[in-house]
Amino acid sequence: MSRGARESMFPGGSYGHRSTVTPCSSSLLDCVGHMADVCSETHDTQQLLRNGTFDLKRMGRVLDSQRVFLFVNESMVKKYKEDLGEEIEPQILELVERAKKGLKVLERKHYSLQNKAGNSQMKKTSTHRSVQDKMNERKLRILTGQRQDLERELETLQREIESLEVNYDPTL
Repeated sequence: MSRGARESMFPGGSYGHRSTVTPCSSSLLDCVGHMADVCSETHDTQQLLRNGTFDLKRMGRVLDSQRVFLFVNESMVKKYKEDLGEEIEPQILELVERAKKGLKVLERKHYSLQNKAGNSQMKKTSTHRSVQDKMNERKLRILTGQRQDLERELETLQREIESLEVNYDPTL
């Protein structure tokens, strides 16, 4: 198997696509010189390309923004802003009204919950008072009964004293 040149895939032959390139000379020194020229030319081209495109991103943004300002002037922006305000303002006002109504409902709920909590607290103290009142009433009944018993005993003792005084003879 010999390693020969492959057939070109280009229709014009193997050098058809490189028609502008001159073939290297047979002298090695000429080839090296030619290669140095090509490298120098490539370097210069690369440098020129870098100098021309180093701020391409910034320039692209500047051109885009200038393009927008060229198509949309200030009066158009103001008109769109007013149109948008006219379109959205009723919805915003409706939302504000709904928020106010919701706030009033929440305030009413808050007050009712506070009242319930206060009533619950009062109920607890009133049940405590009713128990206390019942105990006081029971004490009062017991003490009233004791007082009545003591008054009866006092009357009995006074009658005895009177009877003893009537029957007392100092001469004895």
